[in-house]
Amino acid sequence: MNHTPRNSTVGTSPLEGEVVQRRLDCTEQEGGFSELVSQSLTPLPNPPPQGERELSEHEVRKAQGDQAAKKDRPKKRDVHGWVVLDKPIGMTSTHAVAVIKRLFAAKRAGHAGTLDPLGSGCLPIALGEATKTVPFVVDGRKTYVFTVRWGEERDTDDAEGRVVNTSESRPEAAAIQALLPRFVGTIEQIPPRFSAIKIGGERAYDLARDGETVEITPRAVTIFRLELLQTPNPDHAVLAAECGKGTYVRALARDLGRLLGAFGHVSALRRSRVSPFSESDMISLERLDSLCHRAAAGEGNLADLLLPVETALDDIPALAVSPADAARLNRGQAVLLRGRDAAVIRGTVQVASGGQLVAIAEIDRGEIVPKRVFNLTGVAGRADRQKDY
Repeated sequence: MNHTPRNSTVGTSPLEGEVVQRRLDCTEQEGGFSELVSQSLTPLPNPPPQGERELSEHEVRKAQGDQAAKKDRPKKRDVHGWVVLDKPIGMTSTHAVAVIKRLFAAKRAGHAGTLDPLGSGCLPIALGEATKTVPFVVDGRKTYVFTVRWGEERDTDDAEGRVVNTSESRPEAAAIQALLPRFVGTIEQIPPRFSAIKIGGERAYDLARDGETVEITPRAVTIFRLELLQTPNPDHAVLAAECGKGTYVRALARDLGRLLGAFGHVSALRRSRVSPFSESDMISLERLDSLCHRAAAGEGNLADLLLPVETALDDIPALAVSPADAARLNRGQAVLLRGRDAAVIRGTVQVASGGQLVAIAEIDRGEIVPKRVFNLTGVAGRADRQKDY
């Protein structure tokens, strides 16, 4: 078999070519914003030992510089809202959250669904009170465009793993197309061995890295749409999938390859939507870094970079209450539902007063019972923000 050099973009799909190029960019680029990303979690050096020897002039200056840097570090603040990051290839979701949290000097942050380092695209990051709405985003639909490379199955089911099966067979487009309907609907899927699934209290990827046999039971997942977009060459197929919570695109590539007798793995992946966030909401790290620094210099408003907390609740009915009722809900107290429609309202609602989110609540026997209460004091995203990206 002929092997294409690892850093070559010849004979790849456009999406896979982006993966290769971005890896090279990350390797070759020095300084600038790449330092922000790579050094954002680097702790300050330990102070020089005291009492053991006299410090050199260089060590004194370094210690003074470290203390000054610590003093100048911005205080953590209350920041509430969503940042929809266009995550670059090669960055973990955890690292991305840490970088965004640092840029905003936010007290709290978290993401709404892991995106593998190999993948790029939509990574919604919740700041402050928005973290209370993360479950509503995680449970929503997600859309991916991904490239399957035929001929090799890997233990991670993506390009980072070790080859475990090979095949000289390459499927025709018609054969791929004919197989796709079998994967649409609610199906049983076995997650990859290298995944965050817990087995006996341990992560599957930890067990797999230790060389242990990982047996993962199938689980029901829902795939709403699976389409073949193109076959740029015999070795590759580019597909699009819209799926529900818990679906592994890597497992789709693995199972397609096995059924086609060609074996396969995901060689490139981009997430284009995490409901309700899409491509139009995304912002790159470089652009976000620039805008945050402009806001710090008084040339913009930090709130304009945030989507409102309630963006995550678009599918939940909204209910307006008076300021007096809002105060009761904020204290965790139930409020009697008033009005002619009171008898027909049921289930989960988002409650607002004066245009500001107050709580996520349940309507129970004519009462509004708060389940999540919000305190949006500080910097908060708003619906009328001036979008600058």
